[in-house]
Amino acid sequence: MAIESFNPYTGKVLKRFTAFSWAKTERILAQAAQAAGTWRTTTFAHRAECMRRAATLLRERQNELARLMALEMGKPITDGRAEAQKCALTCDYYAEHAEAFLADEVIESEAQRSFIAYQPLGVVLAVMPWNFPFWQVVRFIAPALMAGNVGLLKHASNVPQCALALEKIFHDAGFPPTTFRALLIGSDLVEKLIEDDRVQAVTLTGSELAGSKVAATAGANIKKTVLELGGSDPFIILADADLELAAKTAAQARMINSGQSCIAAKRFIVEKPVVKEFITQLRAHLQAMRTGDPLDEATQFGPLARPDLADELAQQVNDSVAAGAKVELAGGQDKPGSALFRPMIISKVKPNQRAYHEELFGPVAIVLEAKDADDAVRLANDSRFGLGGSVWTRDVKRGEDLARRVESGAVFVNSMVKSSPEMPFGGVKKSGYGRELSHLGIREFVNQKTIWIGGEAPVQKKKVE
Repeated sequence: MAIESFNPYTGKVLKRFTAFSWAKTERILAQAAQAAGTWRTTTFAHRAECMRRAATLLRERQNELARLMALEMGKPITDGRAEAQKCALTCDYYAEHAEAFLADEVIESEAQRSFIAYQPLGVVLAVMPWNFPFWQVVRFIAPALMAGNVGLLKHASNVPQCALALEKIFHDAGFPPTTFRALLIGSDLVEKLIEDDRVQAVTLTGSELAGSKVAATAGANIKKTVLELGGSDPFIILADADLELAAKTAAQARMINSGQSCIAAKRFIVEKPVVKEFITQLRAHLQAMRTGDPLDEATQFGPLARPDLADELAQQVNDSVAAGAKVELAGGQDKPGSALFRPMIISKVKPNQRAYHEELFGPVAIVLEAKDADDAVRLANDSRFGLGGSVWTRDVKRGEDLARRVESGAVFVNSMVKSSPEMPFGGVKKSGYGRELSHLGIREFVNQKTIWIGGEAPVQKKKVE
């Protein structure tokens, strides 16, 4: 089996790699399992020194990394630089905070002393997607390594050069090579890895189907999983919102990564009095966005990562229009088989259409009309997904109240949904479970161990007034 690095802008294969055999994969797993026994004994200070060096290398190599992302999955080069910088920020964040996040937590009890100790599990397998080929991985591996775990990466098959470049950064930063390896394997070997007792836990970012398969295999083998799956994020705009700001942000939120983001705003739920004006403004902003070669500094959105992804998105739109949806901005593919997909807006989207229930992973904005705020929340929650969402209103207290009612892992009021190292990231419903980032993320793959010291608890002396 060959793993191909394919340029979606030119349509040319850049490089081919021979996929690892199971024998080679198993050898790497054995080395990782052995490394887990020693890496867990290192100090936080040593891990932090390596992690800060990784952050430095990410910044030093940001142009090279951005170029790789542009070539392998079509990300505009300016976005690629920003991704590399965000990865560096996250490495620095965990280098700074991991020790405090995992410090023993004293619990008052009848014991002489009792506390929770946070200890590494061992080998963690990560199954990662192509849309943010560095960021998705770093938000797993930075906390994993800082916690004393070791990581194996099964990256998406269309970004092998990104996988190897990231592996090299961590090796060059001083992490022992066996503590983080990129496995150039097909999905056929993932199940065998999960079934192996040396793999202690699995994290996956990807589709519902991939998540359900990984969770089923991990469940059968009694292993911890964290899943970050699809999203169809609602972007609620109330009649009292700053419409100009909301429409401008809506265009940016829909076009994150050329529309290929789990937390890109996808369903724009607008109160009836302002829906027409919102569509007019959104259309103008989307039409002004420039496409072109992802290596061009002026390019704002590139092609989708693969032609088949653009074909599938076009089919979802066509089926929805055939069932009654209205095209407010005609874009899409120039022809079937093309990876370039221009922004579109569709309205009159109803429950009998694919666009209502499915995730549209590309630059298609769905506009839903709401009677009032309660109806907007109803529409927002009428989805099997629950990853991110936003609420736009000049009444901040009302916005907060509505945010609490939206079924989602994160809701932003008067701001675009984004991930950052300080805040937990993850979803509910079919968007998955578990959390990445923040103190919650680093505690996902540790043994939260109760330690109880027997004997009488020390007697507290009464304070003499």
